[in-house]
Amino acid sequence: MIHLLALLGIVGISFSAVFIRLAAVSPVTAAFYRAAYALPVLLLVWAATRANDRRSRRARLIAVASGVVLAVDLAFWHESIALIGAGLATVVANVQVVFVALAAWVLYRQRPTARTSSIIAIVLGGLALTSGLARHDAYGSAPVRGVVFGALAGACYAGFLLMFRASNRSLSPTSGPLLDSTIGTVVGALLVSPFDARFSLAPFLPAHLWLLLLALVSQVAGWLLIATALPRLPALETSVLLLVQPVFALLWGILFFTERLSTLQWLGTGLVLAGVAAISVRGREMTVEMVALRRPGAERLSG
Repeated sequence: MIHLLALLGIVGISFSAVFIRLAAVSPVTAAFYRAAYALPVLLLVWAATRANDRRSRRARLIAVASGVVLAVDLAFWHESIALIGAGLATVVANVQVVFVALAAWVLYRQRPTARTSSIIAIVLGGLALTSGLARHDAYGSAPVRGVVFGALAGACYAGFLLMFRASNRSLSPTSGPLLDSTIGTVVGALLVSPFDARFSLAPFLPAHLWLLLLALVSQVAGWLLIATALPRLPALETSVLLLVQPVFALLWGILFFTERLSTLQWLGTGLVLAGVAAISVRGREMTVEMVALRRPGAERLSG
């Protein structure tokens, strides 16, 4: 049953990029509404468990701050989806594990082993290949720029993961930190909206039907299912399940949008996913990274 919950949550989140492409709104507009539409539902879920939410005021503020960082991450990621497609953008954003490893080195002096450093180098090489190296057959309207935005999204998402983890050290019901973080995402989207020339608060159809589905399927149901299931699974199974999400995103990109990657981009995708898997599996050596990846939303669980 736990495995089924985890898989359902990951599949739900794998549709994030699909809903964003179908909505066809600006990056920050999508970030704002995916959080705003999720708030009422999360508030109801949290109200049912608020008696068990014993987090301090400081922890709640950290959760809100993590949401502000997530808003920046989503703005970058949504832009990369427009430039390189739903599948490739989701794969590229998974380089968050590299930034988590670097953060662990800087903040906790948890220096990567020689093997981990080699894996990171492979991931970065794969990242370069996903851009198509400016070849004419590379998929995307601006492949190089799209990969850069995707990598920036990964860096921001690593910051979000570490902050979100710090906001719930007491292991309160996930709905509380998730609600606070989602509030922060709404605030963060408004703060960065001046940098998005196409940002708009005016709802219109059918775009907002897709944004509503994004909020309910990915932002609420997906995250809550994952947060419930993954901490109860062994680390190796968690790592494997997390890789299902970008694989599904690639499949949806092909089926729904006829996204056809070049040979170099497929090679880069394979290297990135293999590297991410290797870093995740080595959780015993990389405690901070593995714990962060097992928190809700480590999906990409971006989405």
